This record gives sequence, C-alpha cells and structure tokens, in this order.
Amino acid sequence: MATNSTLLCIHRDPVQLSLLQENGYDLVTATNGREGLQLFMSRPVDAIVLEYHLGLLDGAVIAAEIKKVKPEVPIVMLTDHLELPDGALKSVDALVAKSDGPHFLLATVHFVLHVKPAQRHEAKLRAQTPAHLRRPGRSREGADSWQANTPPLAMDQKNAPFSPRVWRSIRNGSVQF
Repeated sequence: MATNSTLLCIHRDPVQLSLLQENGYDLVTATNGREGLQLFMSRPVDAIVLEYHLGLLDGAVIAAEIKKVKPEVPIVMLTDHLELPDGALKSVDALVAKSDGPHFLLATVHFVLHVKPAQRHEAKLRAQTPAHLRRPGRSREGADSWQANTPPLAMDQKNAPFSPRVWRSIRNGSVQF
C-alpha cells in the first residue's frame, strides 16, 4: 500500500513503529518531545504518532503545542495503558494502547488520515444540500422513519469506519486497505 503520507513519530523507540513504514508511510522520527517539536516546525507532515510517556515533556503537552500551531494535523496518541490524567487527550484525535498491537496502530493511522476526513467532508456536503435534494430516508425530516425501519446492528455497521472484514484482518494481522 503506497500512501505517500509522512508521519512524524515521536517515540522513545521508533523501531517499534516499523510496520507503518512497511505499509508505505514515510516516517520522520524523534525520540523526545523537544526534538519532535523542532521537526514538526521544520517540515510538513500529514499526521503524528505520539508516545504519551516521553520523559520531561509528556505527550499531552506536546499534542497541545502542535494543535496550537496546526489544529488540522491529526495526532494518534500511543500509550502503555489507558489510564491517563484528566485532560491528557483533549488535543489528540485517537488513542491506541500498545497492547492493541501494531496492526491496530496502522488501522488507526489509516482512519485519521483517510476515513475521518472523508466523513467530515460528507457531513459538510449533507449540511449544504437543500432538504428537497437529499435522498429519501436520509433527510433530517425522515430520519426517525429511516431509523425505525433499520435494525440497530445494520445501522452500526453502516456508520462504522471499517467493515467487519477489515476489523477481522486488523485483529489477525493481515490488514489490507
């Protein structure tokens, strides 16, 4: 999968992120927050993979600084465990526990770069489309009747960022987009 996307990876051991590079991402790496912020300011990147526990500057502080400068750049926080201080995630777009594995990180990076922006674009287009031009059953006026006739499972799968087949491939390590 050739992505041509550049990721800034701020991680104590960037070698652990090699699956991202193997799947077509160009990696720019830093092993501490100060170095990561310098790289962020000196070159364009499409997204950031940021380890929470970095030493003096934790990932939450770095994420907040990045969002002040370029709020549109997605940040994926990578952490040893999901118990983080209050407010630690206010500047991140996604959270991945290291125990989820590298394929889950790969899927999350793909999501923040490709799926999430497409969902925002579709929502913006829907909001700009006059009600009389919307597809039947998809308008705000008919939303209740459409939801009443749709089983909850089908609705969840339709709105899910990935199909069940892709989720299975993520879990078993054979992810392909």
